Order: sequence, then structure tokens, then C-alpha cells
Amino acid sequence: MERSIHQHLTRKGYKLEYSLVGSGEPVLILHGGHSNCHEELGYAHLVAHGFRVITPSRPGYGNTSAELGQSIMTACEAYIELLNELQVPKAHILAMSAGGPSGIYLASRYPNRVKSLILQSAISHTWLSPGDKLHRLARTMFRPSAEKYMWASLRLMNKLFPRVLFNGMIPSFSSLPKEKALLQISGEDRRHFKHMINRQRSGRGFLIDLEQTRHDLTSELASIQSPTLIMHSIHDASVPVEHARHAHRTIPNARLCELDTWGHLIHLGAGADVMYEQLLSFLDNTIHLECS
Repeated sequence: MERSIHQHLTRKGYKLEYSLVGSGEPVLILHGGHSNCHEELGYAHLVAHGFRVITPSRPGYGNTSAELGQSIMTACEAYIELLNELQVPKAHILAMSAGGPSGIYLASRYPNRVKSLILQSAISHTWLSPGDKLHRLARTMFRPSAEKYMWASLRLMNKLFPRVLFNGMIPSFSSLPKEKALLQISGEDRRHFKHMINRQRSGRGFLIDLEQTRHDLTSELASIQSPTLIMHSIHDASVPVEHARHAHRTIPNARLCELDTWGHLIHLGAGADVMYEQLLSFLDNTIHLECS
């Protein structure tokens, strides 16, 4: 899968790194936490189905300026500038995990630029608050002065003992008992997970995410006009399925696809084929409706 990396300079002089994969109908992917424009999960299926995948590194991730994370709207303005530069009048928006708030804001504030919205394992309301133990731990582990050492340690573990690392991280992704989750994971899934760990970094991006995922998004959800598909595992331990149910209750005419898969990473494991089938069917139907 051939990928090209580019850089857009915004009107305010900030850098927005992005990648392009495939050709055809445009899909703008807003990646999850600890990721960047080199994200791969789900891309092969989209490209094979005739989509052009545009992935900006969100603020503070990769080579994108952290200053774009001053607010979600500041980042969304940069994404619209990018679509303008690429001469894309409208795009499907696919927001993953901590990229959920950005996708929600984009669909809410720029309805004329959004063909459809897909939320995958996405944060859709208040996630972690400063008083939470997990919030305090994340701010310590993933602060800019420490995160590179954290990821270096994980990559070393990933190289020497990949099975031990994966098994140890299951509780952070899945609410299933470890032995039940492992039954759903193939050798190919482990390979994808290993590659995912090797390309991840937090930069200043995850601290920006922690700030932006504290906000109530109810008014933005309620104003979304585009066709919307919400996909979430009922066993997600990273972002509880209640986020998906809240989005479904609030977004007019949204479709909810609750998945009986192993956890947060819905692109991996048994049942991922069902997810892809429903995702591609939704995109095809959206395109058909727009053309009719």
C-alpha cells in the first residue's frame, strides 16, 4: 500500500502533516490517541474498495504543530484548509477513538463539507476528568518529557517478548476475561498489533486529547445533519460502549452498530469482517443516495 507524506502550512503559519493513500472517493481519517498520519488499521480495506484516504496527524502528533490544539475548532479549520488545498469539496469523515470529538465538531460546524460521519470506538462525551486516577496517571506517563522513553520501552518489549506485551495489554483494550479475548485473536492480528505499537508516539498530542475530551459534546452531536454510522465493541475497555449509545441517542437518524468483538481495536480479531462489511455497505449506500 503506497503512502505519500506531505505538509500543509496553515494561514496562521502552523504545520499540518498528512498522508495520502489510494485513489477515488475521499475519506478523511481522524486517528486515535498515540497515532499519526502513518496509521494503518482499516486502510487496506478502504483502498481496495476504491477510496482515497486522507490522514492528517492531529495536533501535537507526528510533525503537526501542537498550537493547532488550542481548541478543536482551530484544528477543524486546518482540516478544512487541507480539503481546500486538495480540492476536495466534501469528504466522508471517519473518526477513531480520541479522534471522535474532532470528527463530531467537523460534522457539526461544517455540514456542507461532510458526506457522512463514521465514529469507530469514538469518544463522544466527557471521557476522563482531572480528578480521575487514570487521568493523573496518563498525564504523568505521556507528558512530552517522558513519553519517548515510555514508547521506547514498549517497542523493546514488543521486539523481545511481543506475546507477553500483547497479553499484558489486553485489559486496557478489552473487558473480556483475558482467556476469552485471546480466543478471538489470530497470528495475523498479533502482527498488526506489533506494527501498531512500533509506529506509535504521544508527542504533545495525548495531553491535548486529555484536555479536549473533557468537554460536553451534546449540542454538537444534536446538530449533525450528515448520515452517521456509529461502530463500537460492547467489550471496549478503553472507551466504554456508553459513548456510542450516547451518540446514537443524540445524533438525529444515526445508525448504531454494536459489535460483539474483543475490544477497543475493532479492526482486529474475530468479527472484524462483519465490521468491515457494515462499514463499506454504509459508505456505498451514502454514495448512492448522494448520486440519486
